[in-house]
Amino acid sequence: MKVTDIKLFPVDCFRTNWVFVKVYTDEGIDGVGEATLEYKEKALAGAVEHIREYLLGKNPLEIEKHWHAIYRDAYWRGGPVLMSALSAVEMALWDILGKYLNVPVYQLLGGKVHDQVRIYVNGWFSGAKEPEEFGEKAKIAVQRGITAMKWDPFGKSYLDISSKDLDRAIRCVAAVREAVGNEVDLLIEGHGRFNIPTAVKIAKELEPFKPMLFEEPVPPDNLDALREVKDRCDLAISAGERLYTRWDYKPLFDKMAADYIQPDISHAGGIMELKKIAAEAECRYIPFAPHNPSGPVANAATLQLAACCPNFCILEIMYSDVEWRKDVTDEKLTYADGYISIPDKPGLGIEINEEACLAHPYQVHTLRHYTGALTDIRPAKTEFYF
Repeated sequence: MKVTDIKLFPVDCFRTNWVFVKVYTDEGIDGVGEATLEYKEKALAGAVEHIREYLLGKNPLEIEKHWHAIYRDAYWRGGPVLMSALSAVEMALWDILGKYLNVPVYQLLGGKVHDQVRIYVNGWFSGAKEPEEFGEKAKIAVQRGITAMKWDPFGKSYLDISSKDLDRAIRCVAAVREAVGNEVDLLIEGHGRFNIPTAVKIAKELEPFKPMLFEEPVPPDNLDALREVKDRCDLAISAGERLYTRWDYKPLFDKMAADYIQPDISHAGGIMELKKIAAEAECRYIPFAPHNPSGPVANAATLQLAACCPNFCILEIMYSDVEWRKDVTDEKLTYADGYISIPDKPGLGIEINEEACLAHPYQVHTLRHYTGALTDIRPAKTEFYF
């Protein structure tokens, strides 16, 4: 079997663009991956093209060999662009291998530890501005069976937060906690934007609401700062969506700088690299909670991975999406009581519809945390999955 082509399919999904990658072979077995990388899609396309030049004519079943060759030969290695391109292609190669052997990818990684995985939802707050509106949106989500939810209540704040904005953020958390009761887990997102004293101050204000975790309280480029916040507050701290490969994760583990790790399958090296990172976390008794706010292919790949990781804890997923999500892939999720079942189809268990992808081409988006527009992540007409 030989690789004959690799194509990129960027698909507008309102808040960003999904970026699907498809690897074709001479035996008619194709594989899909996802490299969704907000606002760096053009750079990503170039990185995938470099990988294409390397892989053409090679055996797609030699996954570990190709991963190391591509990583080694990227002299300016690492970072989100190169690693996202490699991650997506690696996913697609696993998809090909699973289809070739007619087994789901989780079977190739040692078999299932979990038949289903717990989820928390992102995006449930779409359109909410005032604390009371967040509370109402949270009630609706719980009525749909959601048992854990995440959001960023901090508006435009960066590094510091004013007393007024902190009060508003805490009132928002209070409104959601009151709306959902104590049996629903709340996860508070920091998006890596605060300095140490501000992060510690926020954490202490959050304590009465008993959140499951406080995610990325400080920027991701100083793990000593993250450890300092972890040491000075009584909340569980999560981090890692902007760390790439096991080598980036090593100092985090050495410092024990986070209580939960959140590598992203589309950015940190793909399926096997996350399996290795999760194993390192397992021997330190750190729960594995993958970052996963992207599209349906990344979600399918993460489910395969989560199935076979003993220290898997909880998986992020988007609560709703653009109505054409159901058209661009054949995704079928089985959800009940806060859990998604692991699909058993060969490979990743998902296919893209190339024509439907092309019908929703790349669009420029500028949605960011620091503009105050982060809650406007859905069009007027959306599709709910739970």
